[in-house]
Parts: sequence; structure tokens; C-alpha cells
Amino acid sequence: MFAKWGSLAYHRRWVVLIAIVLLSVGGGIWGLGVFDKLSQGGYDAPGSEAARANKVAQDAFGRQGGDVIVIYTAPQGSTVDSPELAAKVAKQLDALPDDVVKQVASYWNTQLPTFANADKTKGLAAITLQAGDSNAQIKQFQQISDKLAVDGVESQVGGLTPTQKAINDITASDLTKAEAVSLPIVLVLLIVIFGGLIAASLPVLVGGLSILGSLGVLHAVALGADVNSFAVNVASLLGLGMAIDYGLFMVGRFREELAAGRSVEDAVRRTVTSAGRTVAFSSTILVIALAGLLLFPQGFLKSLSYGGMSAVAIAAVVSLTLLPALLGILGHRVDKFAMPWRKRAAKGEEGRGWARLGRRVMKRPILFAVPIIGVLLALGAPFLGVKFGQVTEKVLPEGNSARIAAETINSDFTALSANGFKIVISGDPDPAAVQAYLAKVSDVAGVDTAQATAEPKNGVWAAAAGLDGGDAYSDEAKQALKDVRALDVPSGSEVLVGGPTALVSDSLEAIAANLPWMVLLLVGATFVLMFLAFGSVVLPLKAIVMSALSLSATFGVLVWIFQDGHGASLLGVTPSPLESGIVVLMAAIVFGLSTDYEIFLLSRMVEARNKGASSQDAVATGLAKTGRVITAAALLLSVVIGAFAFSQITIMRFVGVGMILALVLDATVVRMLLVPAVLRLLGNAAWWAPGPLRRVQERMAIHEGGDAGDEDEPAARERTPETVH
Repeated sequence: MFAKWGSLAYHRRWVVLIAIVLLSVGGGIWGLGVFDKLSQGGYDAPGSEAARANKVAQDAFGRQGGDVIVIYTAPQGSTVDSPELAAKVAKQLDALPDDVVKQVASYWNTQLPTFANADKTKGLAAITLQAGDSNAQIKQFQQISDKLAVDGVESQVGGLTPTQKAINDITASDLTKAEAVSLPIVLVLLIVIFGGLIAASLPVLVGGLSILGSLGVLHAVALGADVNSFAVNVASLLGLGMAIDYGLFMVGRFREELAAGRSVEDAVRRTVTSAGRTVAFSSTILVIALAGLLLFPQGFLKSLSYGGMSAVAIAAVVSLTLLPALLGILGHRVDKFAMPWRKRAAKGEEGRGWARLGRRVMKRPILFAVPIIGVLLALGAPFLGVKFGQVTEKVLPEGNSARIAAETINSDFTALSANGFKIVISGDPDPAAVQAYLAKVSDVAGVDTAQATAEPKNGVWAAAAGLDGGDAYSDEAKQALKDVRALDVPSGSEVLVGGPTALVSDSLEAIAANLPWMVLLLVGATFVLMFLAFGSVVLPLKAIVMSALSLSATFGVLVWIFQDGHGASLLGVTPSPLESGIVVLMAAIVFGLSTDYEIFLLSRMVEARNKGASSQDAVATGLAKTGRVITAAALLLSVVIGAFAFSQITIMRFVGVGMILALVLDATVVRMLLVPAVLRLLGNAAWWAPGPLRRVQERMAIHEGGDAGDEDEPAARERTPETVH
């Protein structure tokens, strides 16, 4: 199948080229509209108790707490009770347009003591917007953002909508900066790696078209579902990164075939048959890994899955269509404008160092394997103490106005703080029974005071309970939540407990319930696809274990930095519990990338093995052919992702730093040292499969070299390490 496609792509190269470019560019231009449809929601688990509590409260009382919060500070020597200040604030708030603002509740029109701080120097106004969805709310906030200031009065603007707008704006800005910084650096590195301008530009072209195509897919998805703004970052990161990986692998193989004396047509066909097949299997596993996010109920994870799957799939499709067509058009001109070191590399000196490294490792496999496994396990140990939270204003950089406002509310308006329990009692209970129940809640260890926050409406009561420590994600808060939920409720009523602690706890329960299915999907798909690719049942199991080691080590270091705070100041982040959805996303990506590099490495080992090489020779040959490619791919992807590590949004820094750690560990320590050591210890058993399964795999003709025409190669030549360009 791959050989036939390679031949077709060569003979119809101009048609393929024009079609892919038009589709990608057209989709990208239309896809730019997705930026107006991005949201910041989807972190809670639909149907959970916390989500139901929020819905019942909204149905009864409308949206509570306001979409926009404005804090006004009285001039020095005055208080918020000053008639002059009250008149100024009231005049400004009353002038807000009715078609944008639904309701304004402030200290000055309610006289509620909770709307002022203890010394009466600050007063608060909660503005509820007319729109019901986050995108429309952000647009309405933009219409009034410059109408909230009062002459002579210091003000701070915060709340959910301004926070969402700040995250959206910074995310879009960081995305533009990341691409502007990373693309030129990647192009320079590709020129150094490939030794030529023409060859170096091909992976970048594929990456750009992949990003454009994924934007089109995300826009289509956004027409019928919420798409979180981080989905665009994930699509950009993976689209460019994987396109460079796949382009590096395929262009390198094409140049290798040309160097072996093949015709351009034969080189294209053999490139698609070998490297193209590897790209197809690798991308399929990564897409399946990202599809595992669809198993979770959170809309945030689903939208990230859409972005990641579309980017990887399009990168693979473009690599398997546009690249063969371009290579067919360029032919030997792919090496035009070659650098001096490219000419030296063509003499066949490259790859021998990787082969020597592999043989050195295989001479003392235990000496390498045991310490490496021990270090990886030690790095993963901090993950045993992981704590999870949700996306708050802390993801914004220090000094951001929305974050400052939120911090002011948490410190000076504790009764209105987002921390604590939000309790909803429905069923028209007896008022005395409600007060008795709230008294029992107040007596729970870790709870400050529980009290009603509004007059009952339609038989529904709303109450709030503060936390003694103020930390909504502490172990004490989580235990207090369990204790409150275990209390006897007023007769004939239903009690729902929400708030940030409940949202995180319920979300974690939903993730824990579906995580085994995701693991089963990842392990099962990896095992089946790698068996079909390589004809061994041992190699897939080894790959899964290697990926698990990389994953545990990466998360251990991330917990040590982002949660425990070691070195957090150097990165400019505030230590806080990890967002569970981002952790699941990282798990899928890191596992997929680990398997990606494993497939690149094993594909050439199995190819050599199929041509008669011994196990040790096959391992050395595989390292010689792919060592430079894998390390170069990891370096380039680190540059792409490294730009996100400098994002102002903590979540993106978490992803960026985590991906760099995973790539460095996986592409060097694990693939180049641990894998050869383990394969040497396994010996010939590494290539074993039961006879019936082996025959099935052979009949499907999807093993390496199955239709590439490799039989015309001299066997002696294939037993020695070859050059990887």
C-alpha cells in the first residue's frame, strides 16, 4: 500500500502539491475565526454534585457573584461611607448600558457589610452581564471596561470574565511570540542539521501548513462545541513539532536513498514505504493517545483532544502527501546550496559514533540499565505527593490587574472569596431545620462559619461556608468536604455542596473513574500497532515500560518545581497544586512522543534484523541510522516547545518545561542508553512472537521492508551501520 502511494505521489506530484497547499491555506484562513469562539470553561465534570449545585443555584437565583468585580478604594482619610464617594460610584455604575449590564450589586446600593472590607476603606461592586456564555461576556466586558473608573478614586477590576479575557489575550500574544521566536531558530538548526537550505525548509513548510489545517478543524469543532483557548496552543505546538519530526525522518531517508544510487522515483517510493510507514504508525499511536482524552467528561480535555488530534493527524497527512510530491519535484536539487559539512557527511562518516555507543552499552548492559532505572524512579518519587487544584487567577503573571483584584478579594473580602463551600438546599425545607443544618456544618473540623447568603427563592436556599485555613485544595479542606457531605440533611430536602474544593474533588473522581480506560486504550493500541509494525510481542511491552519510566520521571520533576516550589522563582511561577486536566494531557502527549521515538529507533533495528543481522548488529545499525535523527528531532521540538516555557501563563509554562524534560530524558538517556542495554539483556527473545501471531503479521505485509524492494540490497552492506543524513 505504501509503495503504491509513493509511486502515485511521484507521478501526480504537482496535483498533490497544489491540492494540499490549497486545502491547508484555505482551511487556515477560515480557521482564523476560531479565535473569536474560544472559551475558558470546561474544567468541571458535568453531572457531578458540584456542577449540579451550581446549576440549581443559577436556576433559582440567576448567576451569583457577578461576572465583573470592581473594587473602589476611598481617598486617604475617607471611607466608603462618604456621601461624595457614594454619589460618584453610583453615578458611574448607573450610566452603564442596560443592553450590556443585567444587574449591579454594590456596597452603596445594598449596604451589605460583606461588600466592604474591615476598615471600610474599600468597597465592592459586582456586575452581572446580560450574556450567558463566556465568549459573549468577554465582548460585553470590552464595551464597559473603560467606563468603570471613577475620577479621583483608585479602582481594581477583576472577576471571572476579566480573568478569562486576560488569559485569552496573553495566550494569543504568547502564541504569536512563540512562533515568531521558534520558527527562525528551528530553521537555522535545520540548516545546520541537514546541511542545506532547501532540505531544511521542507519540515518548516509542512509544520506551517499543519498549523493552518488544524486551525480550520478547530474552527469547525467550535461551531458545535466549546473549544478552550489552550487547544490552539496545543495544536500549534504539536502541529509544528510533529511535522518537523516527520519531515526530518522522511527527508533524511530520501537523501539516504539518493546517496545509495536510486533514481528519484525509486527513492520517493522507498522513502514512503519505509519512513512513511513508520510515520503512519507513529502518528496513529499519538492520535489514539490524544483520543483517550475524549473518555473524560470535562469539556476542557475534550477540546484539547480535538486540537491535538487534528494537529498530529494533519502533520502526518501532509508529511505523507506533500513531502513525497515535493521530493519528487526537487529530486537531487534537495541538496542544492549544500553547506561544507553536508559534503563531508555524504562520505559516510556519520552514524558510526552512535553505533560505537550502542556497542559500548551492550558490552555492560547491567552497568547502564540498573543505575538509569534507579535514577528515573527517584526522579518520579515526588509525584507520589502530588496535589491537584483548578485554574485560578494564579495562572496569570504577578502584577496582572485581574490577578491583583482576585488577591484583594481573597484577603479583604473573605466572605466573598471564591474559596470555601457553596451549599444549595432545595425541596422547600423548614427554615429552622436549615439553620440547624448550617450549625452542624459550622462545627465540622476545618470549616469556619456557614451562613445563608440570600433569601430563599422557589424553595431553594443558598449558603456559604468558609475554610479555617483558606486553602481550598489542602488535605484538610478535602476532608472537611467529605465530612460536610456526610452530614444528615434536613428532612425532605436535597443538599448539594459545591465550590472550588468540590469542583476539584469531583473532577478528580471523574478522571480516576475513566483513567483506567485511557490507560487500557494507550497500552492496547500501542501493543497492537507495534506488533503489527515489528512482528514482536516483546518489543511493544518494552516500549510501554520505557514510556512509563519517562512519564513518571517527568511528572516527578514537575511536581518538585511547580507544586513544591523548588526553582519556581527562577521560572517566575507561583507554586500551586497542579491542574488535573493538564496532567492528563501531558501524560497522553509524553506517552505518545516516547512511543514515537521508540518506533523511529526500532523501525531501523527491525529492518536490519529482517535482512539477516544479528541482534547486536541490528541494535547498532538502528542507532547509527536514527541516533542523529532522534536527537535532532528532540532538539528541534525542544526549541518549539521551549518558547511556550517562557509563556506568561503558568499552565503553558508547565507544559513547555514538562515537554522539554520529557524530550531530554527520552531522546538521550532512555532511547540511546537504556533501550540498547535492555535489548542486549533480552537477546533474541526481544524479537519473539507466537507462531500464529507472526504468520498473521507477515500475511498483512506491514513489516519493515515488506514491499520496498529491499531484497535487491546486498546483505553484507545492510549488516553494517549506515549513514543517516
